[in-house]
Amino acid sequence: MSEPVSLTTDRPGQADTPKPPAPGRSRRLTDRRLAVAFIAPALLLLLAMSVFPLLWALYLSFTDYSATRGGPANFVWFGNYTAILTSAQVHLRALTTLVYVVGAVGLQTALGFTIAYLISRRTRGRGLLTTLFLVPMMLSPVVVGLFWRFMLDAQFGVVNSMLGSLGLGQVEWLTRQRTALLSLIVVDTWQWTPFIMLIALAGLTAVPKYLYEAASIDRASEWFRFRTITLPLVWPLLLIAVLFRAIEAFRLFDLVYILTSGGPGVSTETLSFHVYKVAFLGFNTGTASAYGILMVLVVIVLTQLYLRYLNKLKED
Repeated sequence: MSEPVSLTTDRPGQADTPKPPAPGRSRRLTDRRLAVAFIAPALLLLLAMSVFPLLWALYLSFTDYSATRGGPANFVWFGNYTAILTSAQVHLRALTTLVYVVGAVGLQTALGFTIAYLISRRTRGRGLLTTLFLVPMMLSPVVVGLFWRFMLDAQFGVVNSMLGSLGLGQVEWLTRQRTALLSLIVVDTWQWTPFIMLIALAGLTAVPKYLYEAASIDRASEWFRFRTITLPLVWPLLLIAVLFRAIEAFRLFDLVYILTSGGPGVSTETLSFHVYKVAFLGFNTGTASAYGILMVLVVIVLTQLYLRYLNKLKED
């Protein structure tokens, strides 16, 4: 009898050849792994530097933890928050911070937009003027604070020397309650007005020229062109700059620390400086953490309301 005929071929490797993967499947998987490999270090760094400290501060805000006291922390739950929200001292610091934010940001917005509008009308020297106005913003706040502390010194300051040469009396800029907060507003305005000016100048430069040409053909006045063309087109961008500056002013610490240290008395003690005193001078870490969480919540809520206003303004 003859042997049965084998249905398989004797070619090596033909029967065991695997099926090729679906087109594009392995490539998508490789791209996904590559994306994870690139994003993972930055994501881990963000979690370690931002998210974890925030969660740890949230935990400490419910305890009576102190950095100088041994032993475990005891939970006081919402005791720190209740003490902060019902404290008259906190209300006074919040009012000081509000006056500072409104005064500094309002003055910076008015001056910054005015300077940007005047620069945008020039055809020569625009780049040089913009660079000169940006110099204060490039300096460190500590350097600015030391610089102005010497200038505003009651005995040897340049400002009082100029007032004396004009026959005016000397002013104790940093040691009187009526002038200390005003001095902080002026110094902050000097440093950060260029920020508002830069954003406003970018908006003014982006306004289409044909709108002004059409208004000139219709013999529209300068005030009419400013009110109906310039301001409506630049206003949304200017509001975004105001948002950034308001958040930064709300967190002011360095200028207060260098210029007045919260004095005279507590007339220039902002919320951020008060948190510094509670955390690093009083060593009440739990209470300071509750301060920080409340400040973050205030910034988030006000920012969301402000962004809703911007979106509504954009739709209108």
